[in-house]
Amino acid sequence: MGIEYKDYYKILGVSREASADEIRKAYRKLAKQYHPDVSKEKGAEEKYKEINEAYEVLKDPEKRKKYDTLGMNWQNGQDFTPPPGWQHVEFNGGDFGGGFSDFFQTLFGNAGGFGDIFSNASRRQHPMKRDTEVNLTLSLEDAINGGTHNLVFKTSNGKQNINVRLPKGITEGSQIKLPGKSESGGDIIINIHIEPHKIFEINGYDLTREIKVPVYDAVLGKDISVGTLNGEVTVKMPPGIQDGQKLRLRGKGIPTRDGTNGDLFVRVRIEIPRHLTSQQKKLWEEIAKLG
Repeated sequence: MGIEYKDYYKILGVSREASADEIRKAYRKLAKQYHPDVSKEKGAEEKYKEINEAYEVLKDPEKRKKYDTLGMNWQNGQDFTPPPGWQHVEFNGGDFGGGFSDFFQTLFGNAGGFGDIFSNASRRQHPMKRDTEVNLTLSLEDAINGGTHNLVFKTSNGKQNINVRLPKGITEGSQIKLPGKSESGGDIIINIHIEPHKIFEINGYDLTREIKVPVYDAVLGKDISVGTLNGEVTVKMPPGIQDGQKLRLRGKGIPTRDGTNGDLFVRVRIEIPRHLTSQQKKLWEEIAKLG
């Protein structure tokens, strides 16, 4: 029996020595890029499922350790045959574990599935409680304000409707677990995604926004007004600031779980005048002569 081997490190674009933080950052970036509600790329949904599957394994130290024991002799897409002595378990359908691949189900889909490759532990014969993994996409404002959100998703018996309380400090890539709430008695695992915002770029708990300033303000420096999540604040822009340079506003980002806030970065974009009067042109020429 052969199944297609999946290189989870390659899928996330990280090395086998990558730290947990590096893996988490890679996942968040790719999940945001290929989320079906955002991406218009062909095959985005399948790519998104593949990314989630890779992260499900590599984020868990125990799963990652067992996966790593397969060694580095396998290549992505190669025909993979489990070691001798392993007993295959047949699965029905693709709803297990949020639609994970045959490779994942073979290795992790049963209490004894992966363990049989590395030990002689006997397989339990009782029905398995299966987890249900679903996605919840929120606006930045909803994620910050919290509260209760209604979530409807498909199950084998139709649809399930649940109310999800959003905890403080939720952001892109966060997970909410509802123990024992799936139809088979397993957990419901909710993957949180944040919609792209029209003003702010989101990076974990930090935010970035752009602000345009006239060239003379950039040269001379000026106090500028910047819109944050909690209203306008005044920021001192130093003389000689360069295009693309960032100003950091500490504590003006997204609230975290420990009661603090991330930061807001203001990226300065310098506006060059397109149309000059004859007098303005003359002044610029005089400045140019002064060097």
